[in-house]
Amino acid sequence: MIANMTTAQNATSVLSSLDNLHLNYNHTNPEEQFRQAAFGYGIILPDTIIDDGRLHRFKIDGKMNGAYTFHNNECPAGFFQDHKQGIKETWRATAERKEFSDTDKQAYKRRCIEKEQQRHKKELSLQATAATKAAYIWSHAVSGDHPYLLKKTIKEHNSRVYRSALVVPIYDRTKALVNLQFISPEGEKRFLKDGKKKGCFSVIGQSDDGQIGIVEGWGTGCSVHENIGHQTVIGLDAGNLKAVALIWHEMFPKRHICVYGDNDVSGVGQAAAQAAAEAVSGTFTIPPIAGQDWNDVFSSDKGASL
Repeated sequence: MIANMTTAQNATSVLSSLDNLHLNYNHTNPEEQFRQAAFGYGIILPDTIIDDGRLHRFKIDGKMNGAYTFHNNECPAGFFQDHKQGIKETWRATAERKEFSDTDKQAYKRRCIEKEQQRHKKELSLQATAATKAAYIWSHAVSGDHPYLLKKTIKEHNSRVYRSALVVPIYDRTKALVNLQFISPEGEKRFLKDGKKKGCFSVIGQSDDGQIGIVEGWGTGCSVHENIGHQTVIGLDAGNLKAVALIWHEMFPKRHICVYGDNDVSGVGQAAAQAAAEAVSGTFTIPPIAGQDWNDVFSSDKGASL
């Protein structure tokens, strides 16, 4: 499994660049600076920006492709992202120069480490609550037809139906159910609030000691499994492909991994698939037409052969 940095390491890493800086953040509105920085990249942040250092997702053009993190402390900072366009930028508030003593620096680092520890503890608690909710919903979901299956011309595989949504189970490497993905009849996708996602996945098919296919989306995974036949792992989005590939390579080092990437117009899907494949000495393949994923290929009238 990919080891996460300890809380202290994470905070110290973030702050290490301060050792040679002498900055005084006498700004009047860091949130507005942050908002304007994102707008410079064409990203309109939500009306309310949450200052808790956690990742928050939001809609861009009707889809959950946006994300941001915002810290409004002694050194306000954050990052913003448009997943589909491949934009991911860090930000730090403008500042005046001021001499910091070694004591000031150490005190600030301690405060940051304490805040990071508190944030991490809260995150784990929220993830545990989300996992409990996931188990409840999953136990009350049922097998059945769903409009999304017809739209994508795929079978139900490991999905269930809860109310009007198709529900996909998401596991961590310990095989614990930690999150759920909900897919509406129109294809809109969302996850449980506060559910764990990084390094987590869904799986279609049983282990056969052969090739492992890794894809972004669940519908794409169904199509790959139905047409290629190997066990298929859903990484949930492009940014998670490499983490998932590394976990599965560690669990099954002798099995070949092929990443079935999306042919995004932005190039995000192709780059993520290549990076994931190279990280595990695997291979990757991309649909021939821009804008396609492998569900588009396999469900088209002409079909496709690899």
